[in-house]
Amino acid sequence: MGERTIIIISLIIFNVVFLIFIAGIVGFIRQYRLKKKSHLSEIQGIDETHKKELLETEIEIQTETMKHIGREIHDNIGQKLTLASLYTQQLAFENKAPQINSSIINIGTIINESLTELRQLSKSLTDNTIEQTSLNVLIENECKRVRDLKHCEVEFNNQLKTKVHGYSVKSILLRITQEFLQNSIKHANCKKIEVSLMRNDSHMTLQLQDDGHGFDLQSPSTGIGLKNIDKRTQLIGGTTTMKSDSSGTILTIQIPL
Repeated sequence: MGERTIIIISLIIFNVVFLIFIAGIVGFIRQYRLKKKSHLSEIQGIDETHKKELLETEIEIQTETMKHIGREIHDNIGQKLTLASLYTQQLAFENKAPQINSSIINIGTIINESLTELRQLSKSLTDNTIEQTSLNVLIENECKRVRDLKHCEVEFNNQLKTKVHGYSVKSILLRITQEFLQNSIKHANCKKIEVSLMRNDSHMTLQLQDDGHGFDLQSPSTGIGLKNIDKRTQLIGGTTTMKSDSSGTILTIQIPL
């Protein structure tokens, strides 16, 4: 075998080894990227699970706190107002001056009205309305409450045939609906609000729309509210989109079923 042949064979072997080396590096980098991607996905999954657990804990704490406040209203403040009402009735019975009696009766009426409102508040804080009531009924009741104020027309369109389970989903969507309705009444100067529940393929859609004068989505005060809505929606796996101009505001929330 000649020297030239030996050199050629050596070059071939070197190139083969070099190609194997390069292929090994490429394979290593590819495996590293796959493992890194898998690791990041795992971390993201853990993070999402952690967020959901925090949300459930936060809601549980809030629920227990509200129940405690409700019981305090019923057992403590309610009893004191009941006693005050009895005192005013006794004063009205014992007093013979008509003018003073009229004032006492008015005070008693105010106390009784306050007592009725406090009892309703206590009931709403201590019962399991959200857990036991369907989402469409919860939203319909909220629309009716706003409708009864006679500030504007409120229309509820329910096309959702699927029953929504889970306290977190119902609670967050109800709170967002309440916030939108309140903001539309207070700030948008609207004449009509439309609330719609729909199902698109594997997603549920809650759409809230008013015909008010709209607002600047980039405003700092507005931005905080939008971030809070978006954050709460993300915690239940949903997405939000909002459009606002001089013809009104539309908030759309999509939640996977």
